[in-house]
Amino acid sequence: MILRREFYARPTLDVARDLIGKVVVHDGAAGRTSGVIVETEAYIGEGDPACHAAPGPTPRNEPLYGPPGYAYVYFNYGMHHLFNAVTEPAGSPAAVLIRALAPLDGLDVMRRRRVRGTGRRAGDLDEAAVCRGPGNLTRALAIGASQNRTDLTHGPLVIEDRGFDLGQIAWSPRIGIRVGTDRAWRVYVPGHPAVSGPPALRR
Repeated sequence: MILRREFYARPTLDVARDLIGKVVVHDGAAGRTSGVIVETEAYIGEGDPACHAAPGPTPRNEPLYGPPGYAYVYFNYGMHHLFNAVTEPAGSPAAVLIRALAPLDGLDVMRRRRVRGTGRRAGDLDEAAVCRGPGNLTRALAIGASQNRTDLTHGPLVIEDRGFDLGQIAWSPRIGIRVGTDRAWRVYVPGHPAVSGPPALRR
């Protein structure tokens, strides 16, 4: 079942928690690719120095100020795209960054995308590493700038509830950022092999 807009129109920390175990699905030219969410991070409002809304409204961060249930995809550090789900009512800029997935549909396709241009063989890439990290998962699922502002309730990029229960979750400070690191707004499945970050932050 595709998540409805009401799911996203809630406090961002609740959405970040409840996205664990949900499934990101992208239907593209190469077929369907998907993965179970095992790690997320919340970014909330102009008072959060790590949120793109911190400087106030800009053309780049406009999706954050819009209605919930839309994708906010941006190019990060000139290296890779990051995929976020916009949360809370329109006018309250916030989103959840999808940080890691456990692959489901289209594993071979995702492996080939990940190794393209690296000289590595797709079969050598460990399954748990395919979508470990926010830049890796967007590459694996072919999520890029053209998916920015996509309505996540209609496809071809959606998040579904397939009834997965991943058990215990944990919270920690956000990682991979330089400011706002004091806020424990990262939620993940402890011990899951697809969770990103240093080993000490996966337990």
